[in-house]
Amino acid sequence: MKSIKHKIFRVAFGRDYSPSQDKQVTVRELLYYLWKRGGWSFLRGLFLRHRFKECGGRLLIGKSVNILFPKYISLGKNVALGDYTYVNGFSQEGLRLGNNVRIREHGWIQATSTLENPGKGLVILDNTYIGPRCIIGAGGGITIGSNVTTGAGVELLAEDHMFSDAKLPINEQGVARKGIVIEDDVWIGNRVIVLDGVRVSRGAVIGAGSIVTKDVPPDTIVAGNPARVIGQRDSSLRAADPFSPLPGDLDARS
Repeated sequence: MKSIKHKIFRVAFGRDYSPSQDKQVTVRELLYYLWKRGGWSFLRGLFLRHRFKECGGRLLIGKSVNILFPKYISLGKNVALGDYTYVNGFSQEGLRLGNNVRIREHGWIQATSTLENPGKGLVILDNTYIGPRCIIGAGGGITIGSNVTTGAGVELLAEDHMFSDAKLPINEQGVARKGIVIEDDVWIGNRVIVLDGVRVSRGAVIGAGSIVTKDVPPDTIVAGNPARVIGQRDSSLRAADPFSPLPGDLDARS
């Protein structure tokens, strides 16, 4: 019976069952948990997977998920789209989600606001987790690396409205697009906003509520509005005012 439970767990989660305590679930409890957690999502994925450009394996689709232009969307294996998520695939280069990518509930993803001006697109690499209520506007193109984790309410906005002509309504002046890159192994806290043109380098950590307007160096910890360097992952945070100037501070750059 133990081997059956381990096989079920490995198929469901892609890893071995190794509880940290003596208390273990039974096979019946495990099956009930898996069904309640994603049974209907699994069945929706089976029914809808043929609509996508590519689907490499198991697909979980939550309830009331709204998918537009699925033929522009390529999926790896073991991808999950949470309840009430909105995904518009129409874009120049399409949307590509790698293996084990998770988009949690109420996510909003699109690269194109109007069909006359398609945006570039989105790439999310393997083992990346996008928290609930996140907004990903990929007009200028967004690449998110592998093993990235975002909290809830994160906004990645790879597009800006142009507004230089005071005599013309802003909504008639078009948009500017540069793109956003989030490298591997980045942690982005709750309600962070990353603006167009930013690169967040490998291993960086962004504190909750920050607004990131400039590039973030590797393995740094940034926070604030605008976000500034407050420490390194391999050293202790400073006890002094975290927003006082530092060598290499984001705001010190020209």
